[in-house]
Amino acid sequence: MINERVHHLRALMAENHIDAYIIPTADFHESEYVGDYFKARKYMSGFTGSAGTLVVTLKEAGLWTDGRYFIQAARQLESSGITLYKMGEEGVPSIEEFLTDKMPENGVLGFDGRVINTRFGIKLKEKLVHKNVTVAYQKDLVDSIWTDRPSLPKEPAFLLDVKYAGKSSKEKLSELRKEMDKQGATVHIITSLDDIAWLFNIRGNDIEYNPVVLSYAIVTLDKAYLFVDRDKLTSEIQMQFTADNVEVKDYNDIYEFVKTFTVKETILLDTNKVNYAIYHSLNADIKVIDTKNPTILMKAVKNPVEIENLKKAHIKDGVAFTKFLYWLKTNIGKTEINEISASDYLEARRKEQEGFIELSFDTICAYKANAAMMHYSANEDSNALLKTEGLLLVDSGGQYYEGTTDITRTMALGEVPQEQKVHFTAVLRSMLNLSNARFLHGCIGQNLDILARGPIWDMDLDYKCGTGHGVGYLLNVHESPNGFRWKKVPERDDGCVLEEGMVTTNEPGVYIEGSHGIRIENELVCLKGEKNEYGQFMYFEPITFAPIDLDAIDIDYLSPIDKKRLNEYHKKVYEKLSPYLTGEEQAWLKEYTREI
Repeated sequence: MINERVHHLRALMAENHIDAYIIPTADFHESEYVGDYFKARKYMSGFTGSAGTLVVTLKEAGLWTDGRYFIQAARQLESSGITLYKMGEEGVPSIEEFLTDKMPENGVLGFDGRVINTRFGIKLKEKLVHKNVTVAYQKDLVDSIWTDRPSLPKEPAFLLDVKYAGKSSKEKLSELRKEMDKQGATVHIITSLDDIAWLFNIRGNDIEYNPVVLSYAIVTLDKAYLFVDRDKLTSEIQMQFTADNVEVKDYNDIYEFVKTFTVKETILLDTNKVNYAIYHSLNADIKVIDTKNPTILMKAVKNPVEIENLKKAHIKDGVAFTKFLYWLKTNIGKTEINEISASDYLEARRKEQEGFIELSFDTICAYKANAAMMHYSANEDSNALLKTEGLLLVDSGGQYYEGTTDITRTMALGEVPQEQKVHFTAVLRSMLNLSNARFLHGCIGQNLDILARGPIWDMDLDYKCGTGHGVGYLLNVHESPNGFRWKKVPERDDGCVLEEGMVTTNEPGVYIEGSHGIRIENELVCLKGEKNEYGQFMYFEPITFAPIDLDAIDIDYLSPIDKKRLNEYHKKVYEKLSPYLTGEEQAWLKEYTREI
């Protein structure tokens, strides 16, 4: 089937005189996760991971993805005729290098300009200029092949009350305009869905697990325009927009609207976010300030109302997860449980919590070797039966009116091999090290990553991903610009200075292909500590609360400080969660958070 689709694409490429065609994992807004309508790369390659780019020439096809998906992609691309290119690995060419080698002189590079960001499109053109390559960005060739393509979503949006958001949209627009004025911009084009949702205090259901609304926004110094399907807007939203001087226009009108801007304007936009088609619709003589959207940092620094709400969300989420863990531990071996039924039980416990809206991502419930795939997703073919042995990794989260959660626990279901206990204990030490960091303001995640990665590097092991990512407020579970990783990865955009109010996950791990995967994850809020002659000290406060499985630990590998930190954390877990549990659950939690 995949071979047939690629063959069909090559026929269309030949018909349109295109030598290479790029199909990214993207919508018109450079979203990390996309709705069903935009899953063209999945449709054309068979690879289901959340990140990857397919490149098809008239003779070859390749798929580029990162370390989270190497194992999964290798399996899913078997017999497809598509070569896997492991991004970042030694000797593996980048997409640009591949095209530089494969494109013919005077060739044509094709892609849908709405799903390629401007910066990448310009970079490709510059890399291929020596071959006199032209770019054809006006055609979505996959659309002709994908005959049963899903339609764009139609579900209604809703207004996020200020009691949850902490600031009104009017306040946020005022702060944004001050930043625009400071940078000398008269117009700001925003296409990233989480920035738009945050700025206008709206949420929706246009991307599964990401409560955003397909839309574009343009903000001037005295007015704002929102390009959206009008049918999604409630009367409440429309009234608020009128009060905030926001004019609503049809979703696709953005491409013609930007053509009306004259050289009198100075436009602020992020070429890493704004798509190639929008950028090339602008008057070529207009001055453009290419910089990150100011809203990225604004929304990353959670305000006091958001932080208090987030703490409430995490208590609810911790209760749900602890009820799940109690059920799992007391029923394993007594009743049939598999990866999917365990995942479903956990989701049901979350749905019981007041203010729960949906999951924040597709739950990763991975038993034994399946957990070696960092972003594994169980299906009817892979669904493993859980037994009274080995480790189960569960990475999950929820969307609540009070915020977004993301938690991972790895649990012993019975006897665990000694090597796996050693690995689990190292991951625990790693997580505790970073949680307890003290550092001077000005540090970025790259400065602190060694605290987490150190105990794992000591075993000559590593994990092929960052240690942590920013988390949105009732928004995307992955949010820039804060994060933890040991080296700069430009496309991840997570290397900013850690500021008070930023929320970042802490999730080191060990992944051994064919054997097991271990991850322990808490969310941390960054806070100010003491300020003295050395500067402003900062620290983290964990806001995720659920027990860490003592059955999987080898205490001989824990230092006294490790034990103290774990005991202090577990004491808080019991204090915060026990009031919401039944008597039996409380007794179980008391035992599972006992001092060691």
